[in-house]
Amino acid sequence: MVRSITRRDFLVLSAKGVGAAVISHGLMGCGSSNNSTANIGVNFVHGVASGDPLADAVIIWTRITPQSEGVFTVSWEIATDEAFSTLITTGNTTTSAESDYTVKVDAIGLAAGTTYYYRFICNDIVSVVGKTKTLVSGSPSSVKLAVMSCSNYPTGHFNVYHLAAQQNDLDAVVHLGDYIYEYARTEYGSDNAEQLNRQVLPATELFSLSDYRTRYAQYRTDENLQLLHMLVPFITVWDDHEVANDTWRNGAENHTDDEGSFEERKLAALQAYFEWLPIRPWSEGNYEEIYRSFSFGDLVDLHMLDTRVLARDEQMSFTGYFDSATNEFNESDYNNDLYHSDRTMLGVEQLQWLEDKVTASDSRWQVLGQQVLMGEMKLPGAVALGVMSTTDYAELGALAALATRYANGDTSLTSDEIDYVIANSNKLTSEVIAQLSLPYLPYNLDAWDGYAGERDKILDIFNSASKNLVVLAGDTHNAWASELSNNEGTIVGYELATSSVTSPGLEYYLGLTDETAASTEAGLVYLIEGLKYANLTDRGFLTVTFTPTETQAEWHFVDNILSSEYSELNSRKASATIEIDNSGLTLS
Repeated sequence: MVRSITRRDFLVLSAKGVGAAVISHGLMGCGSSNNSTANIGVNFVHGVASGDPLADAVIIWTRITPQSEGVFTVSWEIATDEAFSTLITTGNTTTSAESDYTVKVDAIGLAAGTTYYYRFICNDIVSVVGKTKTLVSGSPSSVKLAVMSCSNYPTGHFNVYHLAAQQNDLDAVVHLGDYIYEYARTEYGSDNAEQLNRQVLPATELFSLSDYRTRYAQYRTDENLQLLHMLVPFITVWDDHEVANDTWRNGAENHTDDEGSFEERKLAALQAYFEWLPIRPWSEGNYEEIYRSFSFGDLVDLHMLDTRVLARDEQMSFTGYFDSATNEFNESDYNNDLYHSDRTMLGVEQLQWLEDKVTASDSRWQVLGQQVLMGEMKLPGAVALGVMSTTDYAELGALAALATRYANGDTSLTSDEIDYVIANSNKLTSEVIAQLSLPYLPYNLDAWDGYAGERDKILDIFNSASKNLVVLAGDTHNAWASELSNNEGTIVGYELATSSVTSPGLEYYLGLTDETAASTEAGLVYLIEGLKYANLTDRGFLTVTFTPTETQAEWHFVDNILSSEYSELNSRKASATIEIDNSGLTLS
């Protein structure tokens, strides 16, 4: 039986993964029929979806598209077979324009580790059949997750979603954000949109609730996205583009004062997110708190974090610390601000929640599902500050090293090296020497590198609790694997980052070709301490399989996104293994 629950504390416990079920507005069973709309035509244009699975419950979702407005009764059925001969639970609810005609049901009382089929019915029209799965309990032998992020509709076809749908043994899809993008037509990633018939709706940038709803509706007509939603439950979290680029709690890079209230824009965006994604709210009308945990028996605890909207301080900028006239960088002030004790991405409450969950957990693996890179990604300061290209830095840095050896009378220099130094010494001006002497700096202050003090606090939580830590990340549009070390140099865990579904990566900004990509990737792995793997050119997703003894990661890529015809790019496939042994974690 589905019950109406209103006490906030009970709802919060449920949403945080304790095991109760949330039934609130838009998440109801047993609604009364509405005869006034019984004869109005409807359709299920946007398919079905499921998400936020627990061992005994799962959210199921759909949306009706009615021919005229009104309040509509929608029935739902869940069965253990695709023919629906063995019904487990049924019910009905209502939907209207108030919730954009979306329907969310929290189906409770289900069995752990079980595959279920579900469908919706409205005015005698039946939706497609969805397939979902509850979380395992006890001591499972393995858990397999698909990890993805950054799906920009106008950039190309969602072939990555289609490829992920071919994985027939997934327990869940973990989507780490940028599920939609807020830009207008002709803006970011739209070079081929008209040719591909993927120009965004509405044509303008997103500001209002109607704008965000329209963009979600367009995305959810994509057949590949519908297919993956239909087959596997999603566990999602937002990043910045669900609101606006580089969002922080009180603003965003892509929001200016003449564009109205950022707070109103943010709340509209988050409401549309909760309407269109199969996610369980903490309580009715609460669209801001999204962090929560999922337990896969005693094997994996997955903690989904909000590093973006709820509490993030504004991103730092190098502008106030670097004097381009003198090529001097105020490293002392920069570090004081970067490591300030109050600087936060998670906020006090979320950080304490995470520590409590991790400390109390007995699961073999502790996994953080979050948006931005946690691993240090520091580059030579001249490159990070944009005053020197990577090519120039490599050339001039090598020249400076040879010149230093020559000046010190190094007799091991060859005649060719000496001739090279003499012929090119004019390139080593005082300005160049100053630029080469800049400290290593993060290439992206929007990532955890810009919140390094709080990153240290998180790593200390896992180190003190002696937990096996795996961090999942998206955001950059590139694939990475990194060691995560605390400020004492102890390796605490590992980060596995997925490429994007369509959004362009560093190959776009660095102008990489097939010929230069491999050397650039190898160069980054060499330059960046702790970085073990990089793919800078390909669109794809990540699968992560957890067992009691190891975590197996595999990066999957497609050969193109500009045609709906594609193949898996097996030549770029990569894998990594994190093993548990007496010495801790090892990455291979």
